[in-house]
Amino acid sequence: MLKRNLLSRRAVCQACAVSLTLLAPLAQANLSVGQMAPDFRLPAATAGQVSDFVLSDALRKGPVVVYFFPAAFSYGCNREAHAFAEHMDEFKALGATVIGVSNDTIDVISKFSVQECAGKFSVAADPEKKVITAYDSKSFMGGADRSSYVVGTDGKIAYAYSAMMSFASHIDNTLKALKDMKAAGAAR
Repeated sequence: MLKRNLLSRRAVCQACAVSLTLLAPLAQANLSVGQMAPDFRLPAATAGQVSDFVLSDALRKGPVVVYFFPAAFSYGCNREAHAFAEHMDEFKALGATVIGVSNDTIDVISKFSVQECAGKFSVAADPEKKVITAYDSKSFMGGADRSSYVVGTDGKIAYAYSAMMSFASHIDNTLKALKDMKAAGAAR
């Protein structure tokens, strides 16, 4: 009896290990630092006003934080948007633009930009998931995962991070990456 229990526990542990191995790539940053960031044009909203957001245009002004989020008006995404909005003065002081991207429609994103982003930064609609796919930020459930990238003015990924359950770390980590970039630029 004891031997059978040990064997079944071992089988359960092996099944868990296999599951974790399959899910492990989902917890890693999806594009690598140093890789060229895919350029994109998406409909975006800032304070409810819709226009196109073009990454290469934004990069002419400074680095860009591109963050992917699963769904507008969901608990974690609302909190993440609020946190980015609260820190926008810090992002701007570092010369950075912030753009959030999800697979929601532009109508949903437009409302989200007013209600949850407080009109402080742009959020883009990618319902066809073209940009989400280009950034390898598609979740196992089909939408966007929670990934953040800092794209340098050279168009390369300067920082990459994925953590589905911890929205706050995305704000802290991207701010730190921008500060490190600024310090490195000042040191030259």
